[in-house]
Amino acid sequence: MSSSRREFLAGSATIAGSTLLRAQGAPAQNRFVKTHGKNIVSPAGENLALRGINLGNWFEPEGYMFLFEDGPQSPREIEAFFNELIGPSATVEFWKEYRRRYIAESDIQSIQRWGLNSVRIPLHYKFFLEGGGGFEILDPALEWCRRAGVWVILDMHCTPGGQTGTNIDDSWSYPWLYESVKDQDLTCDVWARIAEHYKSDPIVLGYDLLNEPIPHFPQLRKYNDRLEPIYRRIAKAIREVDPNHAIILEAAQWDTNFKVFGPPFDSNLIYEFHKYWMTPNQDAIQEYIDYRDRYNVPIWLGESGENTDAWIQQFASLLEKNGIGWCFWPYKKMEKTSCLVSISKPAYWDEIVAFAKMPGGSGNAEKRIAERPSLEHSRAALNDLLDKIRLESCRRNSGYFEALGLKAG
Repeated sequence: MSSSRREFLAGSATIAGSTLLRAQGAPAQNRFVKTHGKNIVSPAGENLALRGINLGNWFEPEGYMFLFEDGPQSPREIEAFFNELIGPSATVEFWKEYRRRYIAESDIQSIQRWGLNSVRIPLHYKFFLEGGGGFEILDPALEWCRRAGVWVILDMHCTPGGQTGTNIDDSWSYPWLYESVKDQDLTCDVWARIAEHYKSDPIVLGYDLLNEPIPHFPQLRKYNDRLEPIYRRIAKAIREVDPNHAIILEAAQWDTNFKVFGPPFDSNLIYEFHKYWMTPNQDAIQEYIDYRDRYNVPIWLGESGENTDAWIQQFASLLEKNGIGWCFWPYKKMEKTSCLVSISKPAYWDEIVAFAKMPGGSGNAEKRIAERPSLEHSRAALNDLLDKIRLESCRRNSGYFEALGLKAG
């Protein structure tokens, strides 16, 4: 462990799986995690040094995590592709079982045992509409986190209309959220429903309102000025039912541009940034530190990774040297080692990947019928995937563990 990591964790105690540092002048007791100046403070009145992992690909599958470098990328595209492979009714049952198995209590227990104290759970809004079934999936996970002492950040990755206009929010190739009042209303309603459900649950650390809003594309920067007003609307809807939990705000341009933020508008805000594929030096994070110092508010790294182990180690050490908690991406994905655990390729998966690359559309229907994997192979592949996604079937990536200073036992 580097000296900066020792400094970051110096004087800490482990309470219910959480790394804590004494907060100066913070309230002694509170049921919920709160902000206090630049610190995130536990219910016991201790500063939380967050060390976490993102549970991506659970509620919001992404093509690259299934090795679909070409072909379906967004949740709806992947769902449609699986419909084509095994039929719509079988696909519905597949996804129910997939979400039941992808994250289990053994995953949460292991995450805590390895040395992490928090998880960020990316969500798709559709599961939290009336009858969407999201709470039936999420409630058990929060109970596992409660038993393990692992804090939970709920992240709205996919919003009505889409906040990015890309595959990661399951939208229609444009961030319609900023143009549609109805989509904004629905986003507020979904967040209010979630906040009402979890308003009394102390294991929830906070609500991450919009994941990576507004890409860096020049044509979309016109929406920068609309972001904070939308945040204020969502926050108002949450505060009408839940005064307890922290509200977490991400910046524009894939959560990198803090210039879109004015002064804090709520007394319990955390400001989140994401950084990928840059040189991990002080210049890369100084903008966020400056905002923290100017307004005396907490900042937090909500996503990073998808890089070499050496890069991840350098960046984690830099964050800790500057007193910034982190949550790396992702926990699981197929074959690749830039994650905590890797899912092995299921049987016949190369056939599935090859078929995924073929152009779709009615003009290619005959060719797709002729060259598709057999129904027997498709069923076998997806059934095997359900076995391979269990933690017990995954491979631990020792280099990733070492990069984050975790115990691989």
